[in-house]
Amino acid sequence: MSAKPFHLAWFLGNGFGVGDWRGIWRGSDGSAWRRPEFFFDLARALERASFDYLIIEDSSFVCDAYGASMDIYLEQAMTVPKQDPAVLATLLTQVTTRLGIVPTLTVTEYPPFLLARLIATLDHVSQGRAGWNIVTGSSDRAAQNYGHERQPAHDLRYDMADEFTDLVCQLWESWEADAVVIDHDAGVYTDPTKVHPIDFEGRFFRSRGPLNVVRPPQGRPVLVQAGGSPRGREFAAKNADTIIASAETAAEMKEYRDDVRARMVGYGRDPDDCKVLFLITPTIGETEREAMDKQQRRRMTAAANTESRLAGLGFITDIDFSVFDVDAPLGELSHSLSTNGHQSSLAHMLHESSHRTLREVATVKSHAFEPAGTPDQLASLMGEVMTEVGGDGFLFYLDDIDRRSIIEITEGLVPELQKRGLTRRQYAHESFRDNLLDF
Repeated sequence: MSAKPFHLAWFLGNGFGVGDWRGIWRGSDGSAWRRPEFFFDLARALERASFDYLIIEDSSFVCDAYGASMDIYLEQAMTVPKQDPAVLATLLTQVTTRLGIVPTLTVTEYPPFLLARLIATLDHVSQGRAGWNIVTGSSDRAAQNYGHERQPAHDLRYDMADEFTDLVCQLWESWEADAVVIDHDAGVYTDPTKVHPIDFEGRFFRSRGPLNVVRPPQGRPVLVQAGGSPRGREFAAKNADTIIASAETAAEMKEYRDDVRARMVGYGRDPDDCKVLFLITPTIGETEREAMDKQQRRRMTAAANTESRLAGLGFITDIDFSVFDVDAPLGELSHSLSTNGHQSSLAHMLHESSHRTLREVATVKSHAFEPAGTPDQLASLMGEVMTEVGGDGFLFYLDDIDRRSIIEITEGLVPELQKRGLTRRQYAHESFRDNLLDF
């Protein structure tokens, strides 16, 4: 059975942030990230390789989860400083022509009307290439920055997100597709009969509408979501056009994809209308030995920086891992670990890594697929994995990116994928949604 073509995307895991400021290939200016040129280079490289989309991660707080202190996060530029993803997204639309651009915007941090207007505008200035990465918020520190004491409970946040997304989509639809007539003879720019208030009254949100932005070119900009917990999977199955998923093996990928597609059927959706992309962190070398050595060095570096890695886990889960014995098996600590943050990340750790110590857990990537090899080997492996899983593609996720790592993927690995017919050589359509649904 031959592998079907699959999709590629890139997750900019540190958002509009610092990135690799201490690596060998970091460049000469540690403050250059504040300007957009590096990100322009990334977006152009992804477009040359015919990627579907680029997601810009975001968070809006300075973490102090580890040791109840901000110090390690500030000293090591860990998740901070970070600039607004919507600004970067807008700039990226002007240096690309086909790549989907997806900022992360949190439902507990934006009024629905403001978010709907922002994404609709982004869809217009990109000529139909905007998406929205829907996140529910997870940190109490972020909630406090917006005047709240803490985040709502995990499942309640998804109830809020369901209603929020429904409202946003209704606002996008408040202008009919042909509302703008530009009739010079009649002196009419917009037909008033085709613009409608929505009078939305929900449990959490309300809005009169209509939006004061013309209907987006895509109708509904692409909705992106990472649903890991059972409630998150339910939300993704109901709403998402493409899903960010994490799994370490093909079997785990298949279980996730089969589950979320079954949930889509329950909502009356065609599962093929939603593309599930799995996080991949490849290590690429000119030889297999070189790739394996690079991967081993990276893991050794992670092992030597246990404190930093645990601080990173604290950022995700809101748990202070500094109070635990790093050499105790995780299973022995499970009774002390709970979170209102990323529950799927914690659940995966407890289920898959209960035999590992915290020190060992700290060396593991966030449950991404981590192959190592030459471009030829990796392309073959990715094809085999997607054949076993059934689709739909991979989302590249690197801790700290630099121009070398971008080139290794876009000009080393991707041509091997294209040679095998596994990924597209060129875009068939102008809009993000159409390219996503092309196969």
